[in-house]
Amino acid sequence: MAKNMQPVSKRCKTLDISPAVLGYGPKKVTNRNPKQTRRKKSEYGLQLAEKQKAKFIYGVLEKQFRGYYEKATKKQGVTGEILLQELERRLDNVVFRMGFGNTRREARQLVNHGHFTINGSRVDIPSYQVRVDEVIAIAEKSRASVKFKTLLEENGTKPCPQWIEKAKNAFEGKIIGLPAREDIDYEIAEHLIVELYSK
Repeated sequence: MAKNMQPVSKRCKTLDISPAVLGYGPKKVTNRNPKQTRRKKSEYGLQLAEKQKAKFIYGVLEKQFRGYYEKATKKQGVTGEILLQELERRLDNVVFRMGFGNTRREARQLVNHGHFTINGSRVDIPSYQVRVDEVIAIAEKSRASVKFKTLLEENGTKPCPQWIEKAKNAFEGKIIGLPAREDIDYEIAEHLIVELYSK
């Protein structure tokens, strides 16, 4: 399986996004120096940057990302918003959103190791697309581990998006709806990604 091994802080500076979006701390890091002037990006450069930003945040490589886009084009609605919705519904992202992982990378590893169940059945596929009314829980055998006890202490009161229902310090949460555009907590111009793929 291919992995994205890019240094997080360096990539965040390049894409002008805050590491907090990835779960790496509250400090906003930008690559802006008032004494330096950069050449204005072309239209293609802007489109490419938005695509790279979304791919990096969710930890998805090109082939898989293209698959999400093609899936989004076949659904009714705004293609860019549906694309972000598909990315948000990934199991590793949901685990991160529920506070069961400090970062999406950590959440992906925990899912890979089989620490989570969906409606009582173990699922170890990070790209699994969660559905409405599914219950995502930490597996019974994993609940006593120091790792998950620490995560609950640190993130037990972390607010979840409106489409996820989770009680404070609970070992499970339920999907009560689909992610909406306002649930996306980072700046992205998804229409530029659609324009790039539409060429």
